[in-house]
Amino acid sequence: MKDDSGSSFLGKIADLRPAGDKAHTARVEADLQKFVSYWSGMRRGGDVPLRTEIDPRGIESLLSNAFIAEKVAPGIARLRIAGTHLSDVMGMEVRGMPLSALIAPEDRGQLADALVDLFERPATLRLDLTAPGGIRRAAMAATLVVLPLRSDLGDISRALGCFVTSGPIGSTPRRFKVVACKVTPLDLTDATATGFREEQARLAPPAPKARHERPAPLSHPSERPYLRLVHSD
Repeated sequence: MKDDSGSSFLGKIADLRPAGDKAHTARVEADLQKFVSYWSGMRRGGDVPLRTEIDPRGIESLLSNAFIAEKVAPGIARLRIAGTHLSDVMGMEVRGMPLSALIAPEDRGQLADALVDLFERPATLRLDLTAPGGIRRAAMAATLVVLPLRSDLGDISRALGCFVTSGPIGSTPRRFKVVACKVTPLDLTDATATGFREEQARLAPPAPKARHERPAPLSHPSERPYLRLVHSD
């Protein structure tokens, strides 16, 4: 996410750190851009990609930070697949947990509202996050990117996400406050119009048969049509 000055949140944090950390932050931002670009490249005709089209090799540089989430209720998404970094941050296995487990309780409502937009509008999300320091833990910065996906049934109920952090994890679990949230609606006008035309074509009623082509009525309700083998010379 960019602020009014055009710099990213992680970039601001990097400005306060040694050159090595700044280089690391620049690499992370570049990887995030590649992550989003991969998802964008999977959009056929501008539509939301299918979950089955996502290939882990396309997001290899951030594979340990990536996850697949499933919508289970409005504003609630459950982690179905999660990279090892998410478990490291939480200090436990996160598969099956709600995505909101990463967020401080007082900010979970903001994430829920953003997830409603993601699945319903649909939209993409980017959240800039921070975790305060304390005993045996330093302050951390993080970025959470969530991108909508279609399930095998065609509904938008899955999401591809990425969670990257800056700073040592320290004692776990770590939970993050929302510093900024950007919701970017998607324009599915072309994809929806195309799908509508195809659906209309599929639903068009068949042309009525001529009288001599209509099958004779069944003599009894229990009778069923069957196939006959016809021999020809």
